[in-house]
Amino acid sequence: MINPFQTGDTKEFTHVVSEADTASFKSGEVHAVYSTFALAREAEWSGRLFVLEMKEADEEGIGTGITVKHHSPALVGEEIVFTATLVEVNRHEVVTDYTAKAGDRLIADGRQWQKILKKEKLEKLFNSLG
Repeated sequence: MINPFQTGDTKEFTHVVSEADTASFKSGEVHAVYSTFALAREAEWSGRLFVLEMKEADEEGIGTGITVKHHSPALVGEEIVFTATLVEVNRHEVVTDYTAKAGDRLIADGRQWQKILKKEKLEKLFNSLG
């Protein structure tokens, strides 16, 4: 693992809310707004943007935790800007805080954890489960 970053560095990307991102379950659609679980997917991606530059060819990142505090709904078609801020790198663990905003409106924030491990170790772990 390499670490070209410093605490406080940021990564940013934009996601446009689609119909596939709405709050829907097996029982049907609950609300035609950005779901918390879809938001968590993009929040994890925001932290992964650091991991992509930190992992070496024989390594891969794996999510180990995420928190989502949903503050405001976002409608289909709205552009959401995710900003991840590097909080710490503790051995192989990468910790980021993130915000998700539609313009100036805070949609959500939280913290995300990923570990960078050898691909071989992950493969052994996954194979031991099946």
